Amino acid sequence: MSHLPAAPDAPADDRRRLALLTLGALGIVYGDIGTSPLYAVKESFLPAHGVAPTPDNVLGVLSLVIWSLLLVISVKYLVFILRADNRGEGGILALTALVTPAHALRGGRWGLILLGLFGTALLYGDGMITPAISVLSAVEGLEVVTPAFAPFVVPITVAIIATLFLVQSRGTATVGRIFGPVMVVWFLLLAALGVWQVAQAPGVLGALVPTHALRFLVDNGWHGFVVMGSVFLVVTGGEALYADMGHFGARPIRLAWFGLVLPALLLNYFGQGALLVRDPGAVENPFYRMVPPWALVPVLVIATLATVIASQALISGAFSLTLQAVQLGYAPRVQIEHTSATERGQIYIPSVNWALLACCLALVLGFRTSSNLAAAYGVAVTTTMAITTLLFYFVARERWGWGAARAGAVAGGFLLVDLAFWAANLLKIPHGGWVPLVIGGTVFTLLTTWKTGRRILAQRLAERSIPRDVFLEGLLRHPPHRVPGTSVFMYGSATGTPPALLHNLKHNRVLHERVVFLAIRTEEVPQVDPAERASVEALGHGLWQVTLRYGFMEDADVPDALARLGHPELVLRPLDTTYFLGRETLIATRHPGMALWRERLFALLSRNARPATAFFRLPPNRVVELGAQVEL
Repeated sequence: MSHLPAAPDAPADDRRRLALLTLGALGIVYGDIGTSPLYAVKESFLPAHGVAPTPDNVLGVLSLVIWSLLLVISVKYLVFILRADNRGEGGILALTALVTPAHALRGGRWGLILLGLFGTALLYGDGMITPAISVLSAVEGLEVVTPAFAPFVVPITVAIIATLFLVQSRGTATVGRIFGPVMVVWFLLLAALGVWQVAQAPGVLGALVPTHALRFLVDNGWHGFVVMGSVFLVVTGGEALYADMGHFGARPIRLAWFGLVLPALLLNYFGQGALLVRDPGAVENPFYRMVPPWALVPVLVIATLATVIASQALISGAFSLTLQAVQLGYAPRVQIEHTSATERGQIYIPSVNWALLACCLALVLGFRTSSNLAAAYGVAVTTTMAITTLLFYFVARERWGWGAARAGAVAGGFLLVDLAFWAANLLKIPHGGWVPLVIGGTVFTLLTTWKTGRRILAQRLAERSIPRDVFLEGLLRHPPHRVPGTSVFMYGSATGTPPALLHNLKHNRVLHERVVFLAIRTEEVPQVDPAERASVEALGHGLWQVTLRYGFMEDADVPDALARLGHPELVLRPLDTTYFLGRETLIATRHPGMALWRERLFALLSRNARPATAFFRLPPNRVVELGAQVEL
């Protein structure tokens, strides 16, 4: 979706569109961060941290919470990071593409690419933990209603999460219409509960003064540092906020935050602090202890709905992230289903969906409580946030023209906060924090193995091929028999000869009267202008070079693009066109390239990748595949 004009006298339809986008942002963008009050304060005062809920400690933790929201979300993400968009798209992978264009790869930017890929991989771990901890924390309110419900918390959580993933194939279009209104109710509820409690202990508003946070850290020393790992839970939705920018635009996201989300969150955190000042025993579950007994069940229902929405946002984000990774060549082709005829961003990827479901259920059954899961939550997100800050520095320097001092001061300030949270979260590794790191490391290995394997495979195929000019010269000297129709040979290089064409000539000894060499390029932008989609070059003697360009958020529909070429001398008729594809059988060897185990992994990924026929939407009855063995 495009950004909206900021003029105050905008037409009524623009204002309505802005309102709808802002409402949508409430439902999608802020689901994760909006459900943090369910568990963040509770986790900050766990007995294991050694920090008692005394009035001074409560004010200190509240001050840390408030200034974390203001500095990390309001300033870092809303003011600065949202400006670092890749033609409207956000997220760490889009940011990586922004600061590492193709020409930069020759300048030693591989380190930045690896950092961006590692941050991307860690987000998958976040996508697995968020549904588990959010839904668990909401359903645990049943124990506040009556302890008799305690044995049913995990089974109910498993049922809710399983249902959520099972309905993904139907798309989010219908459910999405209620996301915004439900989250509006949720944030108003957060604010109302907070105001009610603050009115009974208004002194907690003093936590706005940052000296309370500093005094807390000084007085509690090591224990205060440990608590920062739990305080970080209030800002865990920052990366999801940035990743969803492309769906709504920066202005609706900012309006939703400053207009409703931030005030509601602050009031609720103040309310929980006010409750703890009056009743330290409420620390076992301060959110639900704020609720009057008669309202516990309705609040529990709304909280569960809010956590489901938060989970949906992370699941949808994982789908979008996978699409970007596939289009940029970091992941094998997968089945991608579009669940809306009008909204490009609404997609469903079965393989990712079932993998996320399996991992979420394993996390719920393995950790069993939100407190146990909180021990695993934060390591991945803090690492990704720190990587985003590093990439932001290069955007500020190279895209915005900032000087080293200015960019270093801004990015350095953010990095100082990121690293403080990161160091505190490292303490969680022995208590479950290793889980997202293992998930991230596994995904990172898959991404880098696929990218490196494709590069090696391209080199091996290029060694077997011949330059296009040399092929054309030989074609003139020894013209083969030509048959009616058009053949399309897909190949990654626009200057080489497709191996499938050489195989065809070797075995069939014929050539169609019209031959198209087709190369598909994924540009480092989200979308490519349709006017710049295709370029056509006449090679003579009925041969043509066609290059199609797509953005990393677009699907490649080859037959449709070829039908829209608009070249007067190259009109492709579907029933007269045959697509020739190479199908390589990969053999792992000890030749220079990758480690043997990675070559075998790449071969396994390649065998299980979605066929090019389906991925590029080629008509199956018009495709001829020519096989070859390739030693890696």
